[in-house]
Amino acid sequence: MTSPRFDPGSFRDRSSRVVRHDGRILRMLSAEARASWVALESSRFFARWVEQGRIVRTARCPDAEIALAALPGWADVLEHERIPFVSYPYEWSFGMLRDAALLHLELLLASLDEGFTLKDSSAYNVQWRGSQPVFVDIGSFERLEPGEPWVGYLQFCQLFLYPLLLTSHRDIPSQPLLRGSLDGIPVATMAGLFTARDWLRPGVFADIYLHAKLQAGSANARTSVRREVRSSGFSREMIVSNVRRLHRIVSKLRWKASTSEWSEYASDNSYEAADDDAKKEFVAKAAGLRHWERVWDLGSNTGTYARIAAEHADYTVAMDSDPLSIDRLYLDLRAAKRRDILPLVSNLIDPSPGLGWRGRERLPAGERGRPDLTLCLALIHHLVLTGNVPLGEVIDWLGDLGGHLVIEFVSKSDPMARKLLLNKTDNYDDYERDEFERLLGLRFQVVDRLELRSGTRTLYFARPAGA
Repeated sequence: MTSPRFDPGSFRDRSSRVVRHDGRILRMLSAEARASWVALESSRFFARWVEQGRIVRTARCPDAEIALAALPGWADVLEHERIPFVSYPYEWSFGMLRDAALLHLELLLASLDEGFTLKDSSAYNVQWRGSQPVFVDIGSFERLEPGEPWVGYLQFCQLFLYPLLLTSHRDIPSQPLLRGSLDGIPVATMAGLFTARDWLRPGVFADIYLHAKLQAGSANARTSVRREVRSSGFSREMIVSNVRRLHRIVSKLRWKASTSEWSEYASDNSYEAADDDAKKEFVAKAAGLRHWERVWDLGSNTGTYARIAAEHADYTVAMDSDPLSIDRLYLDLRAAKRRDILPLVSNLIDPSPGLGWRGRERLPAGERGRPDLTLCLALIHHLVLTGNVPLGEVIDWLGDLGGHLVIEFVSKSDPMARKLLLNKTDNYDDYERDEFERLLGLRFQVVDRLELRSGTRTLYFARPAGA
């Protein structure tokens, strides 16, 4: 049995720390947090939301004494249902971020009805079961004290509202901005991106312009704004009114983008119908050889192959660098109520790194749960010919993931590869099928192989060397 260890991303809440222990997710509670939990557990909305799957299933840890003995100074221990794969707001599409924002606001309203509030509004408090958002930070709940304001309002704006407004009204992707700042987009930055011409847009004047003015005016304040608001008689009804207003704004936001570099790839590629069918059959055959715990579909686009693999897996993570493609995939999965496929915006050439304190607060994807089957279809030529990643390094990275592999080699004579090289000097002498097969054989053992009728694409199913 391993020793309990604190999750490196949970230190910000001093009264409610997450612990990983023997594959389980525990939460250490202070005496104050335990009192909040006891009250929360008996509330009507909490049981209802857990049953609906909108709050992570939680109970007192049956062997709490072990963790309490190993980590003294805490009052109690909870155990959470494990989320299949942890993701972060800078990996979500527009629709995902909007639905996570609505979940947060609706949960806040439900808690206010029974005298509770949320002491923060971090987007990192939401995770996903496929296309279903789920609130996971039980430690955020506390009793609402008389006169207490909604202290998470600014955080909600910076991590939810502002990125949504930028994408909706400016067509600016939120992912790079959120990855660049774990605290979200600052008010002053937003104020510089919207002008007086935008003031009539819901959420701009009140939540950006006035907020920026208020923040600038209180920058040198020597008294507590929170204490002043409390003493002025801030009411629960005022919080409810503000939350409902924000819910109306967020629910009406839309991303009007109609096309992107890769969003039309499914209908504009070099596959003939026969090759397309043969590729699907090859993937289905490989995926059907066993049941997989976790599948990664790299460069998933519309999610065709993620859906095929998901028939033989507990959980499938579909990654693509194109935000619009992932947003469309998410909306399709949400409509189908799929809980087994998680779509994420992820650029393999510039992936999510370790971020936050000591680079451990938010982890790279490989440290959150590696796949035992990886799909790498119609992708390697983009990594090498567009991203200039050496072919051997691509194979080594796939080998380091440690699982089985379905990969497609696209030769330079393929129409798509020729398009990628159209305005480049061809310095890719190593990008040939023979060299690809040699490098693949150093890390994998090929189990099956299929050359498509086009003659420019070859599929391989391989297992790790020595497996």
